[in-house]
Amino acid sequence: MTANAPCALFGALIVGLFGAPATATPLVGVPSVVDGDTIEMHGQRIRLSGIDAPESAQLCLDAAWKKYRCGQKASLALADFLKSHRPTSCIEVDRDQFRRMVAVCTAGGVDIGEWMVRRGYALDWPRYSAGFYTKAQNEAQAAKRGMWDGSFERPWEWRKQMTVQ
Repeated sequence: MTANAPCALFGALIVGLFGAPATATPLVGVPSVVDGDTIEMHGQRIRLSGIDAPESAQLCLDAAWKKYRCGQKASLALADFLKSHRPTSCIEVDRDQFRRMVAVCTAGGVDIGEWMVRRGYALDWPRYSAGFYTKAQNEAQAAKRGMWDGSFERPWEWRKQMTVQ
């Protein structure tokens, strides 16, 4: 088995789950973090598929009911993770309404979306994930990791509220 075999197997799994074209070629490199669910690599914005992280301006409450910037915390956690797990490889599965690439990405062989959800920095977004990250989210919730240690509004609900105001 070659060093790229785990990535190839992961890519085949993603193609089956998310319906990417069979000829999907991974985009590989060292990304910068835009926010907790978006990275930029080779000049391309990439939205992590199946997850939703709090927005940069979004506030959550910790276990002591103190407000904190959970969106910023998610972004910083993602940046730290990517810095220590290189390179990053993304397989496009769709394009969003902003024409950004939507992709499943790995860093150091680890599914970035699952890592973010399992640590409570992002949520499984069932509208787009078909429940792919539900198990990781249940683990984070049971262990009270990240946002699950306090109180928060689901990012997609928070955004909807912001557009109404």
